[in-house]
Amino acid sequence: MQGALENSQTAAAHEAGLGDAHHGEHPDLRVWGLITFLSSEFLMFAGFFAVYLVFRSTIAEWPPEGTEVELLLPAINTVILVASSFVIHLGDEAIKKGDVAGLRKWYMVTAAMGAVFLAGQVYEYMNLGYGLRTNLFSNCFYLTTGFHGAHVFIGLLLILGVLWRSRRPGHYSAEKHVGVEMAEIYWHFVDIVWIVLFILIYVLTLF
Repeated sequence: MQGALENSQTAAAHEAGLGDAHHGEHPDLRVWGLITFLSSEFLMFAGFFAVYLVFRSTIAEWPPEGTEVELLLPAINTVILVASSFVIHLGDEAIKKGDVAGLRKWYMVTAAMGAVFLAGQVYEYMNLGYGLRTNLFSNCFYLTTGFHGAHVFIGLLLILGVLWRSRRPGHYSAEKHVGVEMAEIYWHFVDIVWIVLFILIYVLTLF
């Protein structure tokens, strides 16, 4: 009787373990919600890009004289943003190992890189010599880059939010770090969008 009871307890524990493992295979619903939201945001960016390409293919002088773009500063900004995606991933890997200090270190570096990117974009705006309403190209340029810049700012707030919450002992751990994953996913999103934007608006404009 005792042996049967022990076997029953062992089987129940085994099933519970399988249940936990099975549960761990499924991403948090909040992550799926974020991915769904970012998919809709990507469609908005795709709309901006499509309109830009239509104008570029139908208007003879694009961009019009006096509204040229510089490549050096945006290229530096691109390197910074792409590199920051690798840095934020190091933070995600750190928390998966239970290393909260590592998470904080890499997220602080990512936040600094994001701030430098935004500062570079503001500096570019201040030195372009034309504004939003100068012509159709400048309108497309400011709306698209500004919309992306707003997303970078939101991503920066998410990263700072992770840093703030990580101050509380036990808030993030190897088993509990959905907020970290969501911040990383969002940051990768703004990175990918910027790469497409950089190629379309900066690189192709020079050819």
